[in-house]
Amino acid sequence: MDGDPAQVVQGVQETVTAARRGGVPSEELLGALAALRSVREQLAGWEPELIAAARADGASWAVLAPALGLASRQAAERRFLRLRPSVTGEATGEARVDAERDRRAGDRAVADWARRNAAVLRQLAGQVSALNDLDAAGRASADRLGAALGEDDVTSLLPPLAAVRDHLERDHAGLADQLGDIGDKTARLRRDAAGHRRGHST
Repeated sequence: MDGDPAQVVQGVQETVTAARRGGVPSEELLGALAALRSVREQLAGWEPELIAAARADGASWAVLAPALGLASRQAAERRFLRLRPSVTGEATGEARVDAERDRRAGDRAVADWARRNAAVLRQLAGQVSALNDLDAAGRASADRLGAALGEDDVTSLLPPLAAVRDHLERDHAGLADQLGDIGDKTARLRRDAAGHRRGHST
């Protein structure tokens, strides 16, 4: 049921008041219940939007917790993860919580590996960004990689390294294979980190 939630709630309240006096037809009561459910669903959809906006504006989970009626920052974050729509297909709130924690565990494992192998990653990025025989799309991808070379965090190289790989397969198969190996390695690290986390949480 669409409409202004305030008006819908006012209509439901009028039905409740009338029901207290008695004599309200069941059809009207059922309609009020359906309207109340619709408003509840709409309000529930607003909550993760407001939380995300507050987070984007710099609010910490510790600050958000009391506004949500929760006792800890962990509980506030868990509530958000359970409520927000899934972008990766998880069917339940708990599955979304698990997926987010898996992603973070994977990010930490990949970042740790990348920092230990910073010299190799930077050398590869330098080789690729220096190529002068790429087509326009490949050149644009290599330029993005070159820009990432200027950043302090070596993990920023990983996305552009993965993106440029397809542009190297025809004329630079060796480099493409090395980038493919890096992609395989980071994928294994993510799977292993998620498995390790789940093993310790059971």
